[in-house]
Amino acid sequence: MTRWPGYLLRGVVGLAGAFVVWLGAVWPPPVWYRTHWPAETAFQEMRRADERAGDRMVGWTDARHGPPSASARLYHPVPLDSIAPSMVEAVIAGEDQRSRDHQGIDWVNLRRALGYDRDEFRWGSSRDRRDLLHALSHAWARRDRLRGASTITQQLAKNLYLSPSRNPLRKVKEAVTAWRLEAALDKDRIMELYLNTVELGPEVWGVDAASRLYFKHPARSLTLQESALLAGELPFPLRSNPGYRPGRMRYRQQLILAHLRGEAVAIPPDSGLADAPDSIIPAPAIDSLPPMPAESLSQLLPAGQ
Repeated sequence: MTRWPGYLLRGVVGLAGAFVVWLGAVWPPPVWYRTHWPAETAFQEMRRADERAGDRMVGWTDARHGPPSASARLYHPVPLDSIAPSMVEAVIAGEDQRSRDHQGIDWVNLRRALGYDRDEFRWGSSRDRRDLLHALSHAWARRDRLRGASTITQQLAKNLYLSPSRNPLRKVKEAVTAWRLEAALDKDRIMELYLNTVELGPEVWGVDAASRLYFKHPARSLTLQESALLAGELPFPLRSNPGYRPGRMRYRQQLILAHLRGEAVAIPPDSGLADAPDSIIPAPAIDSLPPMPAESLSQLLPAGQ
């Protein structure tokens, strides 16, 4: 009598167990970061490997602010109370407006990014299930919006442990790791780690390093305008920074400032700014950025925002 059903079952169980181990296998474990700073994040290691492989570091053309090499990496973490509160608020406004309410995944924002716009979902409702399946069937077409639904905790999980790969399994691990970070750390520590490890230019890591490079003072002295400018680089700082396409950065800065003033503006993901004219800010250096033109934000917003 053949025993293949038993072998198949053991194989499936073994693969499932291996998958669970893979999901949970992050080192050091999130609880380590309650009291320690990362010596080198996964993203920093990836950038260093790219440079060793001879890959050109894109996104920096201004010689006055030319990128340091990986051997001269700008990275020096500071406590949250050494960062201006305006920086925290600007990042929340630009990246994750519900950061204080979710547990790593913003399900409300995720549903909206998928195109499921109702505020509730019930498995017992055939209409809800039908509408959700319809939204999921169009997920690939809305992938840019889904990337924009990533929370600060998810971005931290990616920075600390993972890579920018869009592989669906990698995104699953990002979500699980974000949940583990939320379980192990409080909101202030998550924000503290994020602000100190976020990439803000080629080999510029964390807001204190960026503040000292761009504005010549520590992060505790950041003004609201400066904080919004740094937050305007995110989530893709190599595509928009003081030395490369600064108009996009300043464009997002103005949207963030408008949101903080209480104006009803939508802040699109970076991909939504592909048509934003770089001529908004022609100067490549921070210290010579002219004021924003007088046009209203409604004129500058991409169609549909």
